[in-house]
Amino acid sequence: MVGPPVWKAGRVRRSIDDFPFSPDDLPPSEDELQLLSWAVAISDDYDDAEPRVVLTVEEVGSPGEGSIMHLNGDQARRLRVALRDALREIGEPPGD
Repeated sequence: MVGPPVWKAGRVRRSIDDFPFSPDDLPPSEDELQLLSWAVAISDDYDDAEPRVVLTVEEVGSPGEGSIMHLNGDQARRLRVALRDALREIGEPPGD
């Protein structure tokens, strides 16, 4: 059985997942909603060389102009819990 990957430091960036929204993904609304995409990566290319989760949110069609969060483990777990709780609130299974 293979376990989870172990972080190997050394100025690394690796994409984990991304989702480029399309107009079909937006809920129906009378308001104009932004078409945003998100991406999750990991990186250790900081001065302290500590690995972090990198969350990028940007408008579709405007690459490089979005907002980027650099989350340590505690911050990433807090976001994960918030997403899990939000899923429960809307009646969706929270997943793993």
